[in-house]
Amino acid sequence: MVAALAAAAITLLAGCAGTPAATPAADGTQIVRMATMPWIGYGPWYIAETDGIFADAGLSVEQTEFEGDAEVNAAFISGNVDVANVATHTAMLMQQAGVPIKIVLIEDVSTTADAIIAPAGIESIADLAGKKVAYEQGTTSDLLLNYALDDAGMTLDDIVAVPMNAADAGVALIGGKVDAAVTYEPYIQTALAEDADLGVLFSADKLPGLISDVLVVSDDFIAEHPDTIQALVSSWGLALDSYNADQPAGRAIIADAVGEDAAALSSAFDGVIFYDGAQNANELGGSFLNEAMPLVRKAAQSAGILTGDVDLSALVDPQFVAN
Repeated sequence: MVAALAAAAITLLAGCAGTPAATPAADGTQIVRMATMPWIGYGPWYIAETDGIFADAGLSVEQTEFEGDAEVNAAFISGNVDVANVATHTAMLMQQAGVPIKIVLIEDVSTTADAIIAPAGIESIADLAGKKVAYEQGTTSDLLLNYALDDAGMTLDDIVAVPMNAADAGVALIGGKVDAAVTYEPYIQTALAEDADLGVLFSADKLPGLISDVLVVSDDFIAEHPDTIQALVSSWGLALDSYNADQPAGRAIIADAVGEDAAALSSAFDGVIFYDGAQNANELGGSFLNEAMPLVRKAAQSAGILTGDVDLSALVDPQFVAN
């Protein structure tokens, strides 16, 4: 029912959406409105801003930060932002609902940076039976939880689902409101630091590629502003070059942007694989499209997040990473 309501909401918003139009700033740079969240996988955009990469590319990128996926989706589909950072399965859900979009960039794959955390005494997924589990429905947390339960021969019916934003799930666990929480970094490390009794029960590295993020753009915006999208995609590649050349500096920028200490997020960064320009050029129209995306689609269908099929090849536009 949750998946059906999410799809209905996306369809309604799609019907209301106007054609977004990039506008030049007073200094002549092109304004791009971007929807994002405090997830370290989106961090290279902050490097692009701090290092002047956007400015050098003639861009003025206005990053608006949201707490949950639903807010990001609504802002993008309604035309209040031009581009959005979303999970791969979210892009599929948009396409299924008839939203004309394209994935133009692979941003990251999570290994240990998305996880189910629980206190001592809950040592396996089977131990979650009858327990209250906090997670954000329709998101990567939903995907991860469903996969973990299925792997253990269980379903959502075997637990007590407690819906809430991933940002709040760890807090609810620390406060004793729930028995386990599904969330992502930096919230995992924050919870573990607050309560020494907590540990990681299950993480995304059990199925590499399941949790991934992409940049989506409407078909109209691509048609009207291809040079702007090219400059944005190229800026990501340059930001990753900067990050790889000086990881401590790059991590400091990202940690500051998400409101955390870089040292405390060291293991969190180790649990994220960023995709640079060369990897995007090789994989967006290759292994990511042909291997990773079918895996995500299958998991989302099994979880009931996707209720039908999607045309993966029609969802990807690799022209910008190829350039």
